[in-house]
Amino acid sequence: MKRSTVSLVLLISLGLSALGTASAQLAPTRKVPRGEPLEKYDNPPAPPRKIDTSPRMVSLFGVFTSYQVNVDQNGNNILGDAANECTISVDPTDGNRMTIGWRQFNDVTSNFRQGGWGYTSDGGIHWTFPGVLQSGVFRSDPVTQSDEIGNFFYLSLQSDVNQSFFCDDLWGSTNGGQSWVQRSPDRGAGGGDKQWLTIDKTDGPGHGFQYQTDDGANCSGFGVEFQRSTDGGVTWQAPIMIPQGPVFGTLDVDTNGNLFIGGEGDTFYCVRSSNAQIGGQTPTFDQVTPVTMGGVLGQGGINNVGLTGQCFLAIDHSGGSTNNNIYMLASVDPTGGGFNPTNVMFVRSTDGGQTFSAPVKVNDDPVNPNKWHWFGTFAVAPNGRLDAVWYDTRNAANNTDSQLFYSWSTDAGVTWAPNVAVSQPFNPFEGYPNQSKIGDYITIVSDNTGGNVAYSATFNFNPQRNEHEEDVYYVRVFPGGQGATPTPTPTASPSATPTPTSTPTPTVTPTPTVTPTATPRPTPTPRSLPTPRGRPTPRPRP
Repeated sequence: MKRSTVSLVLLISLGLSALGTASAQLAPTRKVPRGEPLEKYDNPPAPPRKIDTSPRMVSLFGVFTSYQVNVDQNGNNILGDAANECTISVDPTDGNRMTIGWRQFNDVTSNFRQGGWGYTSDGGIHWTFPGVLQSGVFRSDPVTQSDEIGNFFYLSLQSDVNQSFFCDDLWGSTNGGQSWVQRSPDRGAGGGDKQWLTIDKTDGPGHGFQYQTDDGANCSGFGVEFQRSTDGGVTWQAPIMIPQGPVFGTLDVDTNGNLFIGGEGDTFYCVRSSNAQIGGQTPTFDQVTPVTMGGVLGQGGINNVGLTGQCFLAIDHSGGSTNNNIYMLASVDPTGGGFNPTNVMFVRSTDGGQTFSAPVKVNDDPVNPNKWHWFGTFAVAPNGRLDAVWYDTRNAANNTDSQLFYSWSTDAGVTWAPNVAVSQPFNPFEGYPNQSKIGDYITIVSDNTGGNVAYSATFNFNPQRNEHEEDVYYVRVFPGGQGATPTPTPTASPSATPTPTSTPTPTVTPTPTVTPTATPRPTPTPRSLPTPRGRPTPRPRP
């Protein structure tokens, strides 16, 4: 196994002329294409440069506080870089411990990107950014997950300058995301572009099994595929085609060990495998259900060359009356053409995925064909509450400045609470790292009192380029945060437009230390990655 590189070699570009504010001109939109990679190696790394910093951003909006995650060893913002497409995981045994993975661009003059990550042990108030998984290796599509005892996993896409492969490898962390060990060899996890990962956390025969899907631009060169690991991600079994080819989605496991995959093919689908949990059997898909989401996934528009959202599937594990409900949520174009602004739509199944409800619109503003509700994502809390977040332009006179919005449901998504803005507005067109998008997704993980969100925004201002920058932020959302809507004026700590400070050394010190102001709960002793337990073949389940 290969240990991660923790030195962050920041790249340079001298003599750049300042850029003007990005235009709010929308890109052409279309239905998301199939069978072509959305992540491509098309720029070499930028040359080295002097690194300047500014104070990290702490952005307040009402009762919600967003903390910058991608900071240097001194806790400062790094001017001239970019970070987006972030996935968060939380230690279920200690909610203070979290990790976020993202696409790290060391210099915005090049879209060469690497596997960045940060971790916190004080509930998200302070973050440490040790570096990238492998310095100088092109990586994209970060996906993180945690198991039930707090081990973290990071599935990362690799490619090369010739675009000769689109393959994944899996990394693991037993110390709260402080360091990572490569579980599978380079490209040894198979997979491909826009992959997603889930872990079986049940007590059944599939305990510890890991499952992934991709969008069809993959390591084997075939169609939309599913793969399974029965040894904690060290080895991955041969890929299997998924019926109807659902892409740009996620997957989850119910309390009986049944695996469900959600995504979009010619329509949306929910696909089940009942025997993926049986290590000695080749997984098969025994239920394929078309799902009406009230529209289609789109690419372009407010996110330029990027997606305007993915399809998220999650299952209720509360043990109560809603246990094993299957939920799907996506930002979709309601006209069905992929050419228009999006709404956040939600459906549920109460019968194991055999049927789904009619779609429900989560964003509660009046229908307006000029407003965007994009990057919708959600999570199910252990008590069954649903938390949804998305970017929203309802308050923007230009129809493009976006805020992070939040809503929740305590009745399995039949009704949703009044929407509440939880961030300052930001311009999604600024800070592009020579790639015109702010990633393709954001994520949330919920507990019984709220949700932990990782998202990208452009709050920091870079005076050297005369524009704002893409950075990764953490915010805690929770029911009861609505009330009078704050006036959306930029708020930063300590300054909204800080003066850059030269940093003489461009190498980030490995394993920097932060001094939290909050008192974290005791951190458990790091545990070894589990070996999946052998289990007898279960009785057939419906």
